[in-house]
Amino acid sequence: MDISSTSGPLTTIEADWLIVGYSTTDSSGELDSPLSDLDEALGGAISRLVASGDLTGKLSESHLLADVPGLAAGRLLLVGLGAAEQLTSRKLEKALVSAARRVSKSSEVSAAIALPQFGSEAISDTEAASLAAVALQVGCVGQGLYRAEPGRHAFSTATVVSDVEGSAEAVARGSVLGQAMNLTRELVNRGAMEVYPETFADRAAAAATECGLECEVLDENRLREERMGSLLAVAQGSVRPPRVVVLKHNGGGEGAPALAIVGKGVTFDSGGLSLKSNEGMKTMKCDMAGAATMLGAMTAIAKLGLPVNVIGLAGLVENMPDGNSFKLGDVLTARNGTTIEVLNTDAEGRLVLADVLAYAVDLGAERLIDLATLTGACVVALGEEVTGTFSNCDDWSQAVGSAAKRAGELAWPMPMNDLFGDLIKSDVADIKNVGPRWGGAITAAKFLEEFVDSTPWVPLDIAGPSFASSNKPHREGGGTGCMVRTLVAAAEGLA
Repeated sequence: MDISSTSGPLTTIEADWLIVGYSTTDSSGELDSPLSDLDEALGGAISRLVASGDLTGKLSESHLLADVPGLAAGRLLLVGLGAAEQLTSRKLEKALVSAARRVSKSSEVSAAIALPQFGSEAISDTEAASLAAVALQVGCVGQGLYRAEPGRHAFSTATVVSDVEGSAEAVARGSVLGQAMNLTRELVNRGAMEVYPETFADRAAAAATECGLECEVLDENRLREERMGSLLAVAQGSVRPPRVVVLKHNGGGEGAPALAIVGKGVTFDSGGLSLKSNEGMKTMKCDMAGAATMLGAMTAIAKLGLPVNVIGLAGLVENMPDGNSFKLGDVLTARNGTTIEVLNTDAEGRLVLADVLAYAVDLGAERLIDLATLTGACVVALGEEVTGTFSNCDDWSQAVGSAAKRAGELAWPMPMNDLFGDLIKSDVADIKNVGPRWGGAITAAKFLEEFVDSTPWVPLDIAGPSFASSNKPHREGGGTGCMVRTLVAAAEGLA
């Protein structure tokens, strides 16, 4: 779905739904432009709603006006943005996605979004236009991929109304980001009978062709040649052969430093011989969210033509129990020669990432980010909507944290003290794949640190925010597409 940009009086905007954001500038209830202009054209209908208390400006509050005289749009949906001085990009996105979800329940519906001019340091007018485009893309796509009636429908036409200079470019950027998030969400939401290593690699290759990315797929024979013993061990219990996908965007020119984005792609995680419970296994189609996020971000980076070199890698396996499965007590040799004592086959994602991170270093990456639904411990620590970040480099950690803030996504840095590394030392190998119960998110990160050499590196534990357990007004259940925009912002920061 393409999203256009237009300008002009709101009364002339032709759409089935005209969504207008509003906030009050002070206690008097004064309306911001363009809502004030619209109110005047409608004979004060909106200000009367404010005076009666029906419109308060509370965040995500909505009020529907249908068949309004003097309005070209069929329905006017007023959406509260909260107090103007407290508005952030995250709050704005929450309000706009809530509105888009409300109006996307029917097919063949056209929608337009208009926003007040903010002119604040917290959020620029062009950023707001971009977020409106993101909301239109994301809000009309649900998780009902297998339902006869999907529940949400793409808009027949979608428009962002803005008179601000640069708004057209901002809308185009937001549309690309929204599409990238939806690609990630779709892959996460599809069942493991459809998304497994070979089919994910096929989707990645098709996306690469569409976006102009270089693509190479490493099959199991090539993986053996590349000495990816840790990844191969995880895969050996499944009838689905493993794959590693390598995507390249060469926007920075020959010889320019490269950023590598590495995604964990366990397309289904049964736990292996350390078998999960039914409750723990039922959402494990989402254990490839890291790889899906990488792919979404790489398509956006390519479509936006960012002047930076980026390598995207996905380690793709199924973790299944059978007579060939790797076992507790096995000692694996990773690509970089590190030996690993296996004490839990359900701590498999780090074994996959170990080899792919080492491969990224060997490809010449000078900055690393990896994404993984890595640990339940991170969800315990930070909840379901915050990404845990770790790092071996303060400067790079701060850069990625700043990118997340610009993207309006929640991330929190966790400690990486050496004492946590001591917890994964093994008596029979160089390291073991799990430590004790406490500090599990950090010991997982310390494990991965063994495979990045001295390359500045930030792992993102997205176990909580990548898959929503239920619907909310501002968010569809299932895959969320979190961190796609952060990755793009991080790449932009290197341009």
